[in-house]
Amino acid sequence: MSRITPFAVMLTLLLGSVSAQFENRIDLQRPDAPALAAFGDHDVGVRTLTVEDEDRLDVVNAVAGQQVPRYDRPLTLEIWYPATSDDDTDARGSYTVVTRDGATRAELSGRALRDAEPDIERAPYPLIVVSHGYPGNRYLLAHFGENLASKGYVVVSIDHTDSTYRDQVAFASTLLNRPLDQLFVVDEMARLAAAGDGFLAGLVDASSAGIIGYSMGGYGAINVIGGGFTEASTRLGFAPPDGILAERQAGTEAYEASLDPRVRAVVAIAPWGMRAGFWDAEGLAGIETPVLFMAGSADDVSGYEDGVRAIFEGAVNAERYLLTFDHANHNAAGPIPAPREAWEAGTFGHYGDAVWDTTRMNNIAQHFATAFLDLHLKGDGAMAAYLDLIEEAGEGVWSIDGDGDFTDAHTYWRGFPQRTAKGLRFESLGGDGE
Repeated sequence: MSRITPFAVMLTLLLGSVSAQFENRIDLQRPDAPALAAFGDHDVGVRTLTVEDEDRLDVVNAVAGQQVPRYDRPLTLEIWYPATSDDDTDARGSYTVVTRDGATRAELSGRALRDAEPDIERAPYPLIVVSHGYPGNRYLLAHFGENLASKGYVVVSIDHTDSTYRDQVAFASTLLNRPLDQLFVVDEMARLAAAGDGFLAGLVDASSAGIIGYSMGGYGAINVIGGGFTEASTRLGFAPPDGILAERQAGTEAYEASLDPRVRAVVAIAPWGMRAGFWDAEGLAGIETPVLFMAGSADDVSGYEDGVRAIFEGAVNAERYLLTFDHANHNAAGPIPAPREAWEAGTFGHYGDAVWDTTRMNNIAQHFATAFLDLHLKGDGAMAAYLDLIEEAGEGVWSIDGDGDFTDAHTYWRGFPQRTAKGLRFESLGGDGE
């Protein structure tokens, strides 16, 4: 009989601990996570669906001075939804994904049950469309998918064709197609919900829709809700040829006709485009939909003062909020923690931040997204208190009386445990044209 030494036992335990540490989980909740980051009371199901938007302009094959070809544009969707309980935990939360280099595969872990039966008893649920950056994929913001589905949302994350890790091509395609993809998915979810069959029938309420967009996803979402582009941006050298982008230009008949009142709230994380000239005061004034902006103060991709903050300040007719992660760069709040395989492939920087822990940022983003979306899509007025905060988190005062109740002097950020609201700023402006 072989002898098991204490060293062998210790080594086994150590390796097990390391393996658990580097498991690519998208559902982690740190002990210091703010209150609304916690998962809700719904079990979560997940399914993959492929759809086509027929007769879309083919920007990739467009040639200046020639008629633009058309094609049926395919989109792959990952759909998280409230599901009925199931004891089969072995099938939960397994996602095989491609990482930033377009070749390295990774396994993500979460808690959703693949192809679970929808929980129709409490349906229909508001719709959330999730839109990744350039490049990205439908899993880049997957932490929002599982988290919000557990709270009673149907969350649909898009693989934007021509803009994923595996099929990244001309940027012009992303410029035109990003808002069009988002609008199409709202339409398609409404169609499938109204159909007499399929798992989405009666499950989703597309008349109460929100968008969570990161980087180019945020760019698209701002355009979807009234932020029409400038004329100058439609003629940029990297824009689609022959002014094709003018159909998304502020003040044009085609653009104004495209605005969809079903989109009632947007979470725009590091939205790109402001300092590239895609918006001016006139374009931003067209936004009337509530917006929650999230950004890092050191964002060197979208820009902060001349980028995200400028959009926030310019959207004078919208109720809007700006959550700032001090010293964070472009990856603030949105991306999942870098898969371990991405570390080894040298693409950690596509996901991570040099200052902030990604899981920490994800939890904070989940907290504020929950408050904002519950308020505007579910009409839960109690959530407004989580958005009524002093600007500088670090200046909050924690004050309780002998019974453990908060006193009048208490100004600490609501929902944040003591000593955890640090390095953050939160601002709000009304939609009164200021």
